[in-house]
Amino acid sequence: MQPTRDAVRNGLLVAGGFFVGTGIVTGLVPTPFFDRMVSHSALDYAFLLLTSVLAGAYAAQRSTLADCSGDYCAYGGAASGFFAVSCPHCNAVLVALFSSSWLAAYVDPIRPLFGVLATGLLAGILYTRRRTGG
Repeated sequence: MQPTRDAVRNGLLVAGGFFVGTGIVTGLVPTPFFDRMVSHSALDYAFLLLTSVLAGAYAAQRSTLADCSGDYCAYGGAASGFFAVSCPHCNAVLVALFSSSWLAAYVDPIRPLFGVLATGLLAGILYTRRRTGG
């Protein structure tokens, strides 16, 4: 099924909104409001871009379907994408619950796994829907 103009618009809005919103909140898009405590890498930008594109494609595909399953999978993928690029030391709740040293030792090293999970969930739901036709 060909995407409509509205579906393409929705996909672009979701992709752009996710990229800008997540990028600003996580410090990957520089702002004068805060500095990121954990250095960013090319992998962070790759996961941000890939998750944004896949979330936009999901929104475009979702716009063309009357009934759609898999929304929770897509939401989980977007949330995983956010955690993949976020700075665990910048999250006051996590620092209060655990500690900076615990976050540095156990959470920061597994952030790329969240990125793999995010892209896997989003790409998987897109592929499954494309293959089954809805």
